[in-house]
Amino acid sequence: MRDKGGKMRHFRALAAVLAAWTIALPAQPASAPRPTYSNPILYADYSDPDVIRVGETYYMVASSFHFSPGIPVLRSRDLVHWTIAGHVLPKLPFAPQYDMPGPHTLTDKISKPIGGTRYASGVWAPSIRHHDGRFYVYWATPDEGVFMSTSVRVEGPWTAPVAVIAKAGLEDPCPFWDEDGQAWLILGKVGAGPLILHRMSADGRRVLDDGIVVAEDKIALPVLEGPKLYKRNGFYYIFAPIGGVEKGPQAVGRARTITGPFEWRVVLEPGATAVQGPHQGGWVETPSGQGWFAHFNSSGAFGRIVHLQPVRWIDDWPVIGDRIPGKTAGQPVLTHAMPDTGHRPTRDRLQDSDDFSGRRLGLQWSWNHNPDDRNWSLAARRGFLRLHPLPADHLVTARNTLTQILQGPQSRITARLDVSHLAQGQRAGLSLFGVRPSWIGIVATRGGERRITLAIEGEESEGPVVTAATVDLRAEVRSDQTVRYSYSLDAGRSFKPFGAPIPLARFSWWKGSRPALFAYSRGVAPVAKRGWVDVDWVRVEPVS
Repeated sequence: MRDKGGKMRHFRALAAVLAAWTIALPAQPASAPRPTYSNPILYADYSDPDVIRVGETYYMVASSFHFSPGIPVLRSRDLVHWTIAGHVLPKLPFAPQYDMPGPHTLTDKISKPIGGTRYASGVWAPSIRHHDGRFYVYWATPDEGVFMSTSVRVEGPWTAPVAVIAKAGLEDPCPFWDEDGQAWLILGKVGAGPLILHRMSADGRRVLDDGIVVAEDKIALPVLEGPKLYKRNGFYYIFAPIGGVEKGPQAVGRARTITGPFEWRVVLEPGATAVQGPHQGGWVETPSGQGWFAHFNSSGAFGRIVHLQPVRWIDDWPVIGDRIPGKTAGQPVLTHAMPDTGHRPTRDRLQDSDDFSGRRLGLQWSWNHNPDDRNWSLAARRGFLRLHPLPADHLVTARNTLTQILQGPQSRITARLDVSHLAQGQRAGLSLFGVRPSWIGIVATRGGERRITLAIEGEESEGPVVTAATVDLRAEVRSDQTVRYSYSLDAGRSFKPFGAPIPLARFSWWKGSRPALFAYSRGVAPVAKRGWVDVDWVRVEPVS
């Protein structure tokens, strides 16, 4: 008994010490709340986005239409902050019109002039996948067919485009490799529907059949397009937007076999939010198993900007965003906890400003159609972009207009130009480019003067004479989708506004308004006075 009692006293004493020690310990802090993000994650026109994860890195592609280089590839570690990693297409090789040929630069076999453009054509709704150690990107051009390109690295080099289907009138292709190695391709037809599924060769370079219709219902699935094909828990899923760009929701079809039949649900709709067209994008999972959906939303002159929504799975159906009570669908979130990617939020951002000191153009730049490489240079004067003006009636038909995607909701774009070598009839400057562009620039007149000029939809208003070699031009873009131009003749110490705020070029050619550098010649300049403009730098600043 004595030993037993001694042991009891020992345990009581030990328990008392432990209790006292526990009381003395400092209280443990609650786990820190996760940082949040706000939509849109990209206030920039990366329309029809598709997203994948490879390892711990995320990649996004988007439509680029008639701009060259084509198909930007973005990279992220946290799914919210992105940078441009490269482009799939150095140029658009699909038809002569992508070069914007004039009547004296290209003829066909019977010597008839070939002119024209490919505005609103080019790359529609690309898809990106990673298979067997390689990246694959598929896209359609509505006039030429369905193409693919592949690369080990997103930075390139990418293989030359392969015509998977050489046929006009197709859109929005997406590849899929099943667990048995069989490759498939789903796509739509221009005009939104039906959705067609093809078997593909294992290398993804050609289709093996005429395809079968796997979705068509003009009542329940109006304006059906942009399909993405996935497999999860033994089900095949088609993610596809319906209802059109401005107001459409996101639908998902589910089937046990890849050929269907598919059962359909709406999984994301506007709900009570201001995001009225939350659809068309890609689904991705983080290493921790979280689901996310990147999609666009139409925003007028800013184009179709990118939002990110959480995805929950209920009974093997996705619910995107915040679930709406009593419905199978969710509605868009405006703010949310950051994705659990295993990485802290980065400070990555889309490239914008440029001092033209590199040997190549920055990845933020795209030409309006393919450039004429004989008439621009980064080497003619180190640290400057040189543009030789080419003949055009107006800016929309001018070659070698260099653009980048506008970042909203407010920004200030400033460019410094050396205009001392412009020849008679030549124009150069800074534009917010679109189907009805406006610009501020310099025009070299018949009398040998160089004048500040403001143009709105082709109507030019003259300003003061420029006597110095350089001029600073500025465009201030506001959240009300207007731009106000100004200029400085004293090296940026002071700016003078020119004109009232101007509505941005409206959403057109499937693209938003874009900042652009341009040079073109109206009328015939003497050949001996070829002329050029040198752009020293461009600075893009967000405005709060």
